[in-house]
Amino acid sequence: MTSPEDIHNNKRQRKDRRLKFTVSLFGVMVLLAMVVLITHLALQALPLAMQPTLEYRQTAAFPHNNDGSPSTALMTGDLLGGQPVIVANDNCGLTMLGLNAATSALTPIHQYLRACDHSIGAIEENEQQFIVDVSPSGQVRIINVQQLVLAYKQPVTNAVSFALPETVWHERLHWQVALGERWVAFTLRTSKEVFVRWVNRTQPTQIVDQHFSDKAKVLTLPGSATTLVYQAPTLAFHPLNKPSTTIQLKQPITWWQSLPMDRTVLMASQGVLTRWVLNNEKGDFRYVPTWESALPANQKPMDVATHATTNALAILTNAQTVLLVNRVTGETVNSVAIPEPAQTLSWFGQYLYLLSESSVMVEKVKGLSGITTWSSLFEPHSYEGYKGAETVWQSTSGSDYQETKYSLVPLLIGSLKASLLALVIALPVAIGAAVYTAYFSQPRLRQWLKPAIELLEAIPSVLVGFVAAIWLAPMAERVLFSFCVFLVAVPVILFISALIQKRIARKLPVYFRNGTEIFLMPLLIVLLGYLCMQWGPDFIFSVINMDIGEVISHSSGSPMGKTTMVVALALGIAISPTIYSLADDAISGVPEPLKQASFALGATRLQTLQYVVLQLALPGILAAIMMGFGRAFGETMIVLMVTGNTPVADWSLFEGLRALTANLAIELPEADVNSAHFQVLFFTACILFGFTFVINTVAELLRQRLRKKGQYD
Repeated sequence: MTSPEDIHNNKRQRKDRRLKFTVSLFGVMVLLAMVVLITHLALQALPLAMQPTLEYRQTAAFPHNNDGSPSTALMTGDLLGGQPVIVANDNCGLTMLGLNAATSALTPIHQYLRACDHSIGAIEENEQQFIVDVSPSGQVRIINVQQLVLAYKQPVTNAVSFALPETVWHERLHWQVALGERWVAFTLRTSKEVFVRWVNRTQPTQIVDQHFSDKAKVLTLPGSATTLVYQAPTLAFHPLNKPSTTIQLKQPITWWQSLPMDRTVLMASQGVLTRWVLNNEKGDFRYVPTWESALPANQKPMDVATHATTNALAILTNAQTVLLVNRVTGETVNSVAIPEPAQTLSWFGQYLYLLSESSVMVEKVKGLSGITTWSSLFEPHSYEGYKGAETVWQSTSGSDYQETKYSLVPLLIGSLKASLLALVIALPVAIGAAVYTAYFSQPRLRQWLKPAIELLEAIPSVLVGFVAAIWLAPMAERVLFSFCVFLVAVPVILFISALIQKRIARKLPVYFRNGTEIFLMPLLIVLLGYLCMQWGPDFIFSVINMDIGEVISHSSGSPMGKTTMVVALALGIAISPTIYSLADDAISGVPEPLKQASFALGATRLQTLQYVVLQLALPGILAAIMMGFGRAFGETMIVLMVTGNTPVADWSLFEGLRALTANLAIELPEADVNSAHFQVLFFTACILFGFTFVINTVAELLRQRLRKKGQYD
């Protein structure tokens, strides 16, 4: 027979088992949620480590002419996007061929016919197709293909027209046109010279003519209004209406081609590919070489295409191979063999179009995010328009064919700079308060002070950021210099208050003697802060006869309200309660018998604090510091609201910054899903998680090691 006591014990055991199961279940769910979160972060950033490659889609053959001869392809647009392939027909004109989605065949959609004494060509500028029509007398007309195809619905407008010298045009051996946003460059090669006519698209009457030797190779760059002239071993740069410059080259140039917008030129010579970019040298823009990359053995470039929104280059070589290259670093990420030979290639979106004599081949680019390399994320590089190699974060631009700059160095510097300086501000305040409440104050006073200070931790960080942005930032100049004066004067005030505190306490009733310091010292510190705030900056500026704030703002280029000092003050205030709470628990947790033993041996309170209490509490204090640093590093709203969010790779305290967390909050909602930008942002989230995980792990290991060492000592 079961006794009532056994029944009661069985109920308790069942209740304990149910409670244990429930707690374990929720614990497993928390761990599972963490694993899912970490896995999601890693999977979103994983495409950055994948190698980009090409996937064959289809080949479309060109239809034959009426006489049975094959058509001659001039250029292709985005076939899958509705743009045509332009081929020369047997009627001395051009035919636009569109891709039939049902049959995957090329069919004529429009013809451009002219008399056979006209010279006709096709060019491309910023993913738009143009037809160049030159009359027998040298009258040039450049027409947008899209407007031409739709001419039956709307008239052709914005056609560029100008005339060439008849004498030069009649002696032509070869001609070509380069089109930019502002300038058109028409190059004529004759048996006597190379003639280049520059025409302003907005003001066609503005014409500049250039004459070069017939033995020279000439490359016109309308985007930068510059003509490159190569005559071994000299490379000359001829900007319009500016002095020309020449460079002596060691190796002959065998191939060259400019990228869209003409800010970058690629040159090949004896198995080496060199990148030249337009750099800004005190307002003077010049092309300078940046990186050199070795080409595969026995391979020479034939054509190059650029992706519009990433740093990817596709280089077609004579070995039936496409090289996928990072245009900023020069790294060849992959080399892909193509099934059919091709002469030229074009890149639209995620598709490469490779033109041969009889067909166009479509290849889909997969894993394009892998073009972002480790070097492009963490090393300085030369970018278009920059003076030298720099680490820059600039993920968006006003137009396509801009170099994306995904250097994480400015973001890491911003996070570390703000966090470390916040610790410098928070540690004296938090540790000092913890030492006072846990060691010097009366227990009854500690019961009031500790919860009051810990209550500050419940203040939302967005509120701290709001107060700092509205009140602190506008008056940052006065506050910062007042704070500097305060730091210099506060030790003197504390020393004086320590001298007079006992004398004042002795004159008070016994009941009020304990704790007089809690009223006297804050009163003196508040008075000191008021004096420093009101008269400190004015006194310093009058002594040195200079407004330091304006000097610093002018030298750094950042307003005082957006400097690291302001962010650090707000962050230091935010993390102080966290550090205080843990440090107070560590100090108060030192066993009382050890303190009494130290006093019994004749040690003073300060000696006991230094050699006993702080030694034993050091692991907990270290954990508190690590916890505060982790919170400062992961803080979002304060650094988002107070800083100017300028990603500057500078350790100066008077420069602006952008932290990793603020960058995620700003750019992740605007990033295209599955784009390289989107995946780089998730990679920064992985860095944040990994950094805080390592910091907390190291703090815990150090805490355990110091605790064991303290026990053995």
